[in-house]
Amino acid sequence: MKQPTIQTLPQKKLIGKSARMSLVQNTTPVLWKSFMQHRKSVKNTIGTDLYSIQVYDDISYFRNFNPQTAFTKYAMTEVSSFDTIPEDMETLTIEAGLYAVFIYKGLPQHFAKMATYIFSQWLPNSEYALDNRPHFEVLGDKYKPASEDSEEEVWIPIKK
Repeated sequence: MKQPTIQTLPQKKLIGKSARMSLVQNTTPVLWKSFMQHRKSVKNTIGTDLYSIQVYDDISYFRNFNPQTAFTKYAMTEVSSFDTIPEDMETLTIEAGLYAVFIYKGLPQHFAKMATYIFSQWLPNSEYALDNRPHFEVLGDKYKPASEDSEEEVWIPIKK
């Protein structure tokens, strides 16, 4: 596995949809289908990237990992302002902060291998600790969920 780049994320404003779920009760495809059907109603978008965001109730989610523990997942797009929020959508602001950015290549169902590497090998052996902020993936032009060649950026919140 490649080393991440360490980046300072500027504040981001996002609009989209969310759902409470766990890894066992994973409703990600339903969430994304619902968002994509209404995505064009979002105004003031910045670029074409989509954001798959996970917000955990607290940092112990990873220390006491249990695939049945619920978290909030968002399907979103970045916007320049919250002036116009489509009906049935919500906003999320990700505050500026430090992130470790990994590139994941492959099918979504094989992502667990990378997550295991990040949290059991890279993080404990780095000079960083996990921070209690949103985790997210940037799904850009190279993201093709049905392809082995699919590529996405994985942003993990860290602090010194």
